[in-house]
Amino acid sequence: MTTFFVADLHLSGERLQTIELFQQFLLEQSPHAEVLYILGDLFEAWLGDDAVLPDMVPVVNALKTFTDSGVPVFVMHGNRDFLLSEQFEKLTGCTLLAEPAIIDLYGTPTLLLHGDTLCTDDVAYQKLRAVVRSPEWKAGVLKKPIEERIEMASQARAQSQAHTREKSEKIMDVNAQAVEAAFREHRVERLIHGHTHRPTVHELTIDGHPVTRIVLGDWSDQTSVLRVDEKGLDSEGL
Repeated sequence: MTTFFVADLHLSGERLQTIELFQQFLLEQSPHAEVLYILGDLFEAWLGDDAVLPDMVPVVNALKTFTDSGVPVFVMHGNRDFLLSEQFEKLTGCTLLAEPAIIDLYGTPTLLLHGDTLCTDDVAYQKLRAVVRSPEWKAGVLKKPIEERIEMASQARAQSQAHTREKSEKIMDVNAQAVEAAFREHRVERLIHGHTHRPTVHELTIDGHPVTRIVLGDWSDQTSVLRVDEKGLDSEGL
């Protein structure tokens, strides 16, 4: 059996092909999966558990079918879908995974993150993240009418795109010292994360110990999947 990791699918009504890819992925891997981890930004935007848009219903149903088959699915909040909550768990059978998370991955202590907390050079983003992740801010948004939330999400997307154009590639990538600090704090041998859309495997040495940082890719034009079993790692799109 295999443990699967994905991130940054950014599912939305504007990306129906990606929704179909994800549905096909779940269908094909159901017989082989031991567990599936989705490390943030499953959705381009999640407006609240009370506001499941019609285009997202097939995704919710596909996840429920997958978990009903007996495969656990753990979903970590990303910077686009941090309003996922308890009702999402009930609708899909998934379990929301607090960040950071440490798992024993076939004998290897492994740290799971979305990845945005490692991008400490982007000071403006980190300040915004602290605001929108606060319980007070989220509660305020969920009190607004759904139409207003849709408009807020549209504005946030436009601002994010502008932010990306204005910032340098280096600022939006992880900070090396933040990566080292994460390994030291959590005393793990492996780190898996997404967010940066820079899929690769980094072999590092920290305090004399070999460690591995695996960056998951996004699903903008292809699937990006990390498969891990007792024999080791296998990746697609990394």
